[in-house]
Amino acid sequence: MRATVITFPGSNRDGDVARALKQAGASVAHAWHADADLPAGTDLVVLPGGFSYGDYMRTGAIAARAAIMDAVRAHAARGGYVLGICNGFQIACEAGLLPGVLMRNAGLKFVCRMQHLLVQRADTAFTRAYSPGQVIKVCIAHGEGNYVCDAATLQELEHSGRVAFRYCDSAGNVLNANPNGSLNAIAGIYSANLRVLGMMPHPENLIDGLVGGTDGRGLFESLVRAA
Repeated sequence: MRATVITFPGSNRDGDVARALKQAGASVAHAWHADADLPAGTDLVVLPGGFSYGDYMRTGAIAARAAIMDAVRAHAARGGYVLGICNGFQIACEAGLLPGVLMRNAGLKFVCRMQHLLVQRADTAFTRAYSPGQVIKVCIAHGEGNYVCDAATLQELEHSGRVAFRYCDSAGNVLNANPNGSLNAIAGIYSANLRVLGMMPHPENLIDGLVGGTDGRGLFESLVRAA
């Protein structure tokens, strides 16, 4: 697996996700927001978390129009893998790689805590190391994680199995476990071909037992196996 992590002004999780990928066995390159092309042989593009361009205008709106994003869109159009985490999810939506938009949290407060997720399916390149219905614990840190889309899009996401993760409690109950008001407790979604994943939680920060757990490791191991 050859992964390329994109760095925008304000990115702060690019180093974390690079470490997670390397731990899983991927080779990792880095690209700058002003670059015109991705490194040759890129299998996976990662849009990392942070506060690209200071979250001016709307979260992810300026980054979605950065020079490198033309290459990212072309990569996705060829069937390449793209992973957008937190701010990267916001960027992916603004760039047209995924439907919907991320709005202010329902409580209008930044939320930073450990969070359980329900794995909806385990037959994608991102989740084969998990089991369907498995509950994993990662972390969240966002102020605009409230996933919103129109009714037709929501129906399509649900009926076609494109919801990747939902917020839940430790027992897997979705009710009353939603930290941001996201529709149907959605924490992550796939593109129609299941090769683009956007998610608000941070699996890259839960890969080492010394810092709280290793449940995030499975996502990166799944990607490396897929390659």
